[in-house]
Parts: sequence; C-alpha cells; structure tokens
Amino acid sequence: MKIAVIGAGKVGQALGETWHGKSHVVTYGVRDPADAKYASLGTANLKTPGEAARSADVIVLATPWTTTEAACKQLDGLSGKIVIDCTNPLGMGPDGLQLVVGFDSSGGEMVARWCAGASVFKTFNQTGFENMKAAARMAPKATMFVAGDDQTKKPTVLQLVADIGFEAIDAGPLTSARFLEPLAMLWISQVMKGRMQPSRAFALTRAPA
Repeated sequence: MKIAVIGAGKVGQALGETWHGKSHVVTYGVRDPADAKYASLGTANLKTPGEAARSADVIVLATPWTTTEAACKQLDGLSGKIVIDCTNPLGMGPDGLQLVVGFDSSGGEMVARWCAGASVFKTFNQTGFENMKAAARMAPKATMFVAGDDQTKKPTVLQLVADIGFEAIDAGPLTSARFLEPLAMLWISQVMKGRMQPSRAFALTRAPA
C-alpha cells in the first residue's frame, strides 16, 4: 500500500519506518524536502505534502495540532482516500497543557471538514512515539482504538494499526474521537507528571474463560 506520512517528526518516522518494514511504500510529505534534517530518510522518500498525497492510497497526518489545518489545505486529490488523523488538539492553558477542543466536537471531526471528500479516521493519538516503535514487542499488546465513519475502509485502517503491532479496536464513528482525544490527554498527563513511564501504554485484558 502507498502511504503518505505528512510530517516527519518522531511520530511520523516511527510509523513510517515500521510500515516500510511491512512492505508498504512510505513517502514523507514535508514543507522543505531539501532540508538536511530529513537526509536520513532518503531523498526519494521525500516530497511536498501535496505531491506525497497525490500518489498515496492512505494519508497520515502526523503534524503538530497548530499546523494541521494548514497541512490539510496543502493536500490534493483527497476524494475517496483514507486520511488517518494522529493529532491531538493540545494547547497551553492556565494549568499547563490541555485539550483546546470541547466535548461537543473533536480534532478528528475538524480534520474531516478540512479534508473534505476523504474518509477520515482518528487513531495513533493515544500513546507516544516510543510505543509506536516498540508495539510489536509489547506483552500484552497495547490497545489502539480507531474511530471513523466509513465502514468499507475501516478494515484497511485496522490492519494498518495491527501492522504497527497494536491490538486494533473499532471505537465506532468519528464522533468517538471526542473520547479518544481525552484518553490521549490522560496518557500525556500521567507521563508529564512522572506517574507513568513513556514506555507504558493502555491495554485491554480479559477474564479467564
């Protein structure tokens, strides 16, 4: 599958490298493909966001929230394509880092408006990049929820989540991003306050039969 990862920061590279190892064709969409800081990714794998999106089957938004709307506006040919939103709508408030979208909407739903015509899914936002690199080695498997409306394309997204090494769980429609973003904030706050190591993630357990 051809995957365009928009943003080549820690999350983008963690996902892209793992998918590449699973034989997916990964291209990174960055503002300046000639920037030396991306040299390790190989010039053949670097394009502008619009160029990367045009040739991809799946587009992954791994951008800071503050630049996500602008990134979406650079993407071409989104009609009928899958867009995976990994972002969390975070900003600084009086008590530190906090969600900046209320509970009657979500960042995922905003991305769906910015990426009109695409099938948007919220996932890969619920833990840190460290666990995206190590997901295949975690026991029990860490859980990664997927929210999105397009039931015909959701199995593809669930498989891409499983390819990273997570237990992929269907969280329902895109409006469920209203729950997944606060779940991410819980993980972030526990790590920032030193109550949890970044190498820990949420997992579902089952009672014995």
